[in-house]
Amino acid sequence: MDGKTQGTELVQNPEEAEPPGTMPVVTDIAELAGIRATIPPLGSFSRTFQKPAPSSRTPFPVKFPTSSRSEEFRARFFPLATPAEWSDWRWQLRNRVRTLEDLERVVTLTADERTAIQRHTGSLPFAITPYYLGLLDPSDAEQPLRRTMIPVTDEYLRTAGEAEDPLSEDKDSPVPCIVHRYPDRVLFLVANSCASNCRYCTRSRMVENPDSASIFFQYQWEQAISYIAAHPEVRDVLLSGGDPLTLSDEKLEWLLSRLRRIPHVEFLRIGTKVPVVMPQRITTSLTRILKRFHPLWMSIHFTHPDELTPETVEACARLADAGIPLGSQTVLLSGINDTVPTMTRLMHGLLKARVKPYYLYQCDPIVGSSHFRTSVRRGLEIIRGLRGHTSGYAVPSYVIDAPGGGGKIPLLPEYYVGRDGDEVVLRNYQGLEFRYPDPAGAAEQAG
Repeated sequence: MDGKTQGTELVQNPEEAEPPGTMPVVTDIAELAGIRATIPPLGSFSRTFQKPAPSSRTPFPVKFPTSSRSEEFRARFFPLATPAEWSDWRWQLRNRVRTLEDLERVVTLTADERTAIQRHTGSLPFAITPYYLGLLDPSDAEQPLRRTMIPVTDEYLRTAGEAEDPLSEDKDSPVPCIVHRYPDRVLFLVANSCASNCRYCTRSRMVENPDSASIFFQYQWEQAISYIAAHPEVRDVLLSGGDPLTLSDEKLEWLLSRLRRIPHVEFLRIGTKVPVVMPQRITTSLTRILKRFHPLWMSIHFTHPDELTPETVEACARLADAGIPLGSQTVLLSGINDTVPTMTRLMHGLLKARVKPYYLYQCDPIVGSSHFRTSVRRGLEIIRGLRGHTSGYAVPSYVIDAPGGGGKIPLLPEYYVGRDGDEVVLRNYQGLEFRYPDPAGAAEQAG
């Protein structure tokens, strides 16, 4: 597999299946949670809302397309799955590859990879959707996408400065599922599982943690929603996890409706990697629901240009056509995407897919992440290699999410050189210096 998927022929599959509601309903939330609900509950997930009648005209096919590459992979390694099942996101989720035996049917593992999988206990087990597994190189252990998904024994090395919760999110969690760090916005953790598990995950401590597998139930969502309703300074709510898009339509609709009823919540955001690892999730039903809750934004986790397959581009098109502004969040990873050419390809591909590059993150120092982390200098070199050499729309903000709970801190190459009398000295992307007249600034500095 060479990872080249652009322009691959798309094959229409039989109709998509839509998910049923499965979340248990809690009827007496105040008694169960021990809190006073500040907004009334809406009842069960499954029949809370009446779905609008389907439009006579849809902006994209109802059936989710499959590339010829994915179809060949399905026929070879999942021959018992029908094309309809392959294009059903619930089938993708149920059939994630999670065992050494199943993985070795597709991938020739190195001794190091096999040992790492066998040693694993606790949270963040390896898990890969069949679709995304089809993008991994079966023989090259250094392929970028493969390195992000298959464990190696370097994960068991702990180096200085690493921590289970390096961003101190637990410290800023006033109630379960809520992280309130910035004054006007909160992080709402609505799930503790993902469609595929990235090995450098910031929340590796909680993803499929066997000690907390059942924490994300409706009563804790009620606690979180009540907290938001009781804090009028919160105008922005980011749904994350885990991955919110692994929830059923009914659960998402319930959550978004409850949040939208809070007067001071101005807009909602969803952080997800699902359009990349399980694009089949972006169904007509889902987009119909999401567009009811505007303004709603979505941040998608992209890692490498090989992820920009026809399926993922189609998923992004569906979201964009539903009026959802899309931004990308990319983690800088050693040997995976830490070169200017690779990052340029990714950013250009994102713009063509109608996704605005938003953040380039320095990899968080979770335990066992040293083999993923680059120097900060490398990140600055990449930004310098983008700025001025491509459209400003293609240049993300390079940030470090400060360990200890300091929040996101932007980093820039040295474009501001300093002052010389009444002028500011600037350096452009070519390294040339220019001067800008700024006598008022000089006077302020002297005062």
